[in-house]
Amino acid sequence: MAKHTPHQQKIIKNYYKNREAISQQRLGELVTDLYLAEGKKRETIWKRICSALENLEIKPERIKHLQQQDNPELVARLVQELMEKT
Repeated sequence: MAKHTPHQQKIIKNYYKNREAISQQRLGELVTDLYLAEGKKRETIWKRICSALENLEIKPERIKHLQQQDNPELVARLVQELMEKT
């Protein structure tokens, strides 16, 4: 494993410290993309959303429900709920 400079170590540390906020922001961006997407593009975005939700430790049942509903508004509400918790 390569050694990191002190500057690189600080960047890595800050990334992991702010990982939840970064994931929430990315999820919000994906919701916007989901509103506009159709067809295969929509399926791809759903895969990314599911991955982001897993990273945020959302229960698999809830993720599955959101995907089955295929309603961007429900995901947007979840994003709002997550932001209120932090």
